[in-house]
Amino acid sequence: MTKVKRGTSASIRLACDLKPGFHVNSNKPAEDFLIPLRLTWEKGVLEVGEVVFPKALSKTFAFSEKPLSVYEGAFDVRTRFRVPAGAPSGLGMMTGKLRYQACNDRECFPPKTVEIRVPLQVE
Repeated sequence: MTKVKRGTSASIRLACDLKPGFHVNSNKPAEDFLIPLRLTWEKGVLEVGEVVFPKALSKTFAFSEKPLSVYEGAFDVRTRFRVPAGAPSGLGMMTGKLRYQACNDRECFPPKTVEIRVPLQVE
């Protein structure tokens, strides 16, 4: 559970961990047709500020003539929020969606979207 105080800002870290041999395109892929990593939040107790992605790796694969902008292994995506002064105290929930397309060095799999749920304690 993430504890936040009314009238301040807060940061939520989404930890991602890909299996060895897999990657996802970064939030700014090298080609327009590639599916970017996206994290979006629904309207909730907190006001969404900025979603911060880590620095991407530039890697070349057998199927691509130029390097791709990807994430591999363990990495974090952080979101900065503002906690309104009038936010109701007590338990709350922020929900969002993470959209990605996992690939290995031979193929890409169908894109997926998973729901993100972050329980909050507003003080």
